[in-house]
Amino acid sequence: MTSTLSVSDDVRTDDAVASERALPVTFESVTKSFGERIVLNGVDFSVRAGEVLAIVGPSGCGKSTLLRAVAGLETPTSGTVRIDSSPVTGLSETSAFAFQEPRLLPWQTIRRNVALGLPKGTGKAAGAAHVDELLEHVELSAYADHRPREVSGGMAQRASLARALARRPGVLLLDEPFGALDALTRLKMQDLLLDIHAKHPATILLVTHDVDEALQLADRILVLSPTGGHEGAGVANVIDVPGTRPRDRSSAELGALRSTLLENLGVDSHRH
Repeated sequence: MTSTLSVSDDVRTDDAVASERALPVTFESVTKSFGERIVLNGVDFSVRAGEVLAIVGPSGCGKSTLLRAVAGLETPTSGTVRIDSSPVTGLSETSAFAFQEPRLLPWQTIRRNVALGLPKGTGKAAGAAHVDELLEHVELSAYADHRPREVSGGMAQRASLARALARRPGVLLLDEPFGALDALTRLKMQDLLLDIHAKHPATILLVTHDVDEALQLADRILVLSPTGGHEGAGVANVIDVPGTRPRDRSSAELGALRSTLLENLGVDSHRH
């Protein structure tokens, strides 16, 4: 048995296919407070359908909170998040979330973990075929029947990414997805994400602390301002990344933009 689904027909419902296209995301004066602490303050910004947006900023400035608001895991204190034209009022079926840790079920196989991401109403045969396709994309076909403890950290993270893609999301939310990986595996995962985006062009919002990763993957980079006590973070700057992907990591143009981005983050670029 290759799927955790209980639906016996092979036809996907309209809900299952509804989010196969990339969807735009809009933040309308989004503010989020936790008690007296304002984390986000009046964020106004639009993400174009199909683009890769990197979100950077100092620790604690609300990057992850912004992602969670898109997923419906956090409710703004004021303001609205929209996916397409619809306000996010709870868990959104049109988005999928991948975290820094793979968060796989240890007692399930890699295949079954990926299948957990399938939309409700997916038929058994269609679901199994889609899972097999994703396992091939992330180069895990040979490990489909392994348990998470039997694969490397990079493999587990690839399985987590495949699980998120199984939903066929219009918006893919990635919160430091490669932060726990070694440097070489991280570079490979960045290339894999670009390959997957070419095959499944969802809108991607990527939170990262890695400036080079943002420059390599993103069409635009959203810089959040540092939190200022009771003031909260807002949009400090938006940087367009030139050129088409995959980009030359040694490009002089990217090197100059890297310095600009580090300065936006309050870092002396000459020391990094």
